Amino acid sequence: MLQKYKDYRIITTFAFHHFNLKIMLPKFLLADNSQESQDTIYIVHTEKPRFIAESDIEDFWSNQKIHWIDQKPKSEKEIEDILQAAESFLEDELDNEDELDEENDLD
Repeated sequence: MLQKYKDYRIITTFAFHHFNLKIMLPKFLLADNSQESQDTIYIVHTEKPRFIAESDIEDFWSNQKIHWIDQKPKSEKEIEDILQAAESFLEDELDNEDELDEENDLD
């Protein structure tokens, strides 16, 4: 599985650097791999410094691993701020999903 991640990272890095892709992406994206890891969620930070935060779906800070795509910032404060923003994004998305589910249940 780690090899797949490294291959994807190389391809993505190649595309961004060699083709100067100007893609309008949200600051954060959610991803999962429910077939292999049902209790894990991934938050992808698309702006520099880019990273993928892997954590338990129920608790962002539990079993958390950060996979840096760009160089890891030297400032712990910057890392803390970005991770706080990622956690807020995750909470907002999960709350929104719950609201949508409730609306669909009413229909």
